[in-house]
Amino acid sequence: MEVPEAMGDKDNVTKVANEPVKTDKRKQSLYFPESMLTEIKEEAARLDRSLSWIVQRAWKIARPELKKLPSVNDVSDDDKDSDEG
Repeated sequence: MEVPEAMGDKDNVTKVANEPVKTDKRKQSLYFPESMLTEIKEEAARLDRSLSWIVQRAWKIARPELKKLPSVNDVSDDDKDSDEG
């Protein structure tokens, strides 16, 4: 028997034969500027989805672009000096 995946995401999904899909539902507080939160709420209402679903989809869509950004550890010492002063 094939069990459907939650939102097409294989992360944090436990599949057990003949049991429902269990997802990791740890709670986490996130803080958004009021204007951004308003926009997220409007999109959630428009799409008839939860705020959580909107933020999770946004993350999945944005992740490839974010991975292209250099990490703090990728900046060389020369680059750090040119930013100061």
